[in-house]
Amino acid sequence: MVRKKLIEVSIPLEAINVASAREKSIRFGHPSTLHLWWARRPLAACRAVLFAQLVDDPSAWPLRFPTEETQDAERRRLHKIIERMVPWEALTDDAILSDARWEIARSVAWGLGEEPPPKAERQAVLDYLQAKGPAVYDPFSGGGTIPLEAQRLGLQAYGSDLNPVAVLIGKALVEIPPKFTDLAPVNPKVRAEGVHGELRKWRAVQGLADDVRYYGQWMRDQAQIRIGHLYPKATLSDGSEATVIAWLWARTVRSPDPAAKGRMVPLISSFMLSTKDEKKAWVEPVIDPDAQDGWRLDVKTGTLSRADEKRLESGTKSAKGQAFTCVLTGSPIERNYIQAEGKADRLNARLMVIVAENDRKRVFLPPDRTHETIASSINDDPVVADARAGFLSAATPTRAMITGGVCSAYGLRSWGTSFHIPSDYRA
Repeated sequence: MVRKKLIEVSIPLEAINVASAREKSIRFGHPSTLHLWWARRPLAACRAVLFAQLVDDPSAWPLRFPTEETQDAERRRLHKIIERMVPWEALTDDAILSDARWEIARSVAWGLGEEPPPKAERQAVLDYLQAKGPAVYDPFSGGGTIPLEAQRLGLQAYGSDLNPVAVLIGKALVEIPPKFTDLAPVNPKVRAEGVHGELRKWRAVQGLADDVRYYGQWMRDQAQIRIGHLYPKATLSDGSEATVIAWLWARTVRSPDPAAKGRMVPLISSFMLSTKDEKKAWVEPVIDPDAQDGWRLDVKTGTLSRADEKRLESGTKSAKGQAFTCVLTGSPIERNYIQAEGKADRLNARLMVIVAENDRKRVFLPPDRTHETIASSINDDPVVADARAGFLSAATPTRAMITGGVCSAYGLRSWGTSFHIPSDYRA
């Protein structure tokens, strides 16, 4: 006999919606900080829905809840459990989660004609759910929310996905952490503390987290030693330094217009850097005879009219498909010409803007010749030379399906040319 579940009758939607909306502003500890999955379901909603799908509605047990009054009272009690369970803070409250697990175990046990373990015996309740509770399987697991919440409720959880990134997320969230539950870390720092008697009790995956932090910092330190010189700091207007989070480059091609005198001009799809209200930023091309190739890009911030923003959004692209416009003469640069130049290895690149972080805010800075020179210096690195001779060589051509067709439009026929940093910035 199929028993009616709580979700078929009622659930506290308002509390679930509030908790789900709040998750958007939570950064520390949220799975979204592991990887920004584009269709991630709120943890609170998945937890509540799984619970309501597994717990019987009181009307399914007329002998235990014979009247509408007793059924309504029991329903309200179950709603209270959901309301306590969906807030973000509940994830670290074992008492709240244990109560939810026991309710699921009770429905499972009653369906089998038996009673669940006592609520106070939390481990016994977990063991019961693992042995007799239904397993949850998500065949399109994506960001891993459903398997994660099923596991949190004490159930066996499985997930699969064709996307390897989704599989990696699932392993990091669901598969690997349980293997290290209540185990101490193994990193040298903790071991040294243990020798001096500074042992502690490691709960849940605290030990694993400590190891991840330790070895993550070790890898960061090693990266700084080996390639830190390739990532210089940016100098702000007040003279202070800021960490660079991105260097935005523009591909350049020799203008086909004789009036440009063979100078290299930029191929930029948009001059806009930030379109957020009150935070608009963009680059403006300026004709400057004293600048390299006779032009430069100035970084600007402030307010824009809709007409100006629309103009800047087009960059140097023309209205004709994938053609561009020469910033020096205004003449068209056809796609066929760009492809021919790309296939002949005559495309170049120019630093367009430096993006730095200052006080947890993005700062857009003008190009810096020092940064350009450092970037070009990697061409002399033996590791780069080996890569270009191997997996980045012409023997591994780019695929339009992988690159979205962008590389084909530029005539770039291999991964090596896609990631090539020019070593000569002369006009």
